[in-house]
Amino acid sequence: MNQVDLKGRIAVITGGAQGIGYAVAERFIASGAKVVLWDIDDALLAKAKAALGAPANTARVELTDASAVASATQAALTLHGRIDILVNNAGITGGNAPTWELTPEMWRRTIDVNLVAPYLTCHAIVPAMIKSGYGRIVNVASVAGKEGNPNASHYSASKAGLIALTKSLGKELATKNILVNAVAPAAAKTAIFEQMKPEFIDYMLSKIPMGRFVEPQEIAAAIAWLASEDCSFTTASVLDVSGGRATY
Repeated sequence: MNQVDLKGRIAVITGGAQGIGYAVAERFIASGAKVVLWDIDDALLAKAKAALGAPANTARVELTDASAVASATQAALTLHGRIDILVNNAGITGGNAPTWELTPEMWRRTIDVNLVAPYLTCHAIVPAMIKSGYGRIVNVASVAGKEGNPNASHYSASKAGLIALTKSLGKELATKNILVNAVAPAAAKTAIFEQMKPEFIDYMLSKIPMGRFVEPQEIAAAIAWLASEDCSFTTASVLDVSGGRATY
């Protein structure tokens, strides 16, 4: 593992109790950071806390609830004094179906979790970053947000929106030493696969020139650099971690 310097940094990671979020927490702690994991699953949070030890704190947060996000932000600020890094990782697929067969309820829930929630975390945390004069925000988007996967219009639209949020917010904060970037991974074999049909998983694999799914640790490595001071002139950008799938 190459060393990325995050010594002394305080990071909030949403969806941090498993999968990509947990891999990011491991990488950040190995790089010297302290992490605050926000997730909806109490059991997974307890397991993550036990495994990660003292550098990790956890909180159960419904990320689509503005008041819950505001309260969790204040708790993190009270505990650590500041928040240097925000990783918006939490997300759902919402299952797979043609657009006309997706229920309005699932379409809205997917947009709420994957796009509205990152807005709410940024809305709550960015003012504290402005006050401290430093920040790094990394949004976990998807190659689906660039290409639009069939039978996943809700997921694709949510990730396209997250990319646009990244670009807008990055430009708004460009002169404040707060850099905002996104990663756009190909599919990673995590618990999110349980929400997908086998034929859709096979479709995604067939689109990756490297012929395999990305590992959460590979995504975490890219996020760690974007979250560091070494990332000093890159903002409002999207870093592909797609095994050659992305075409732009």
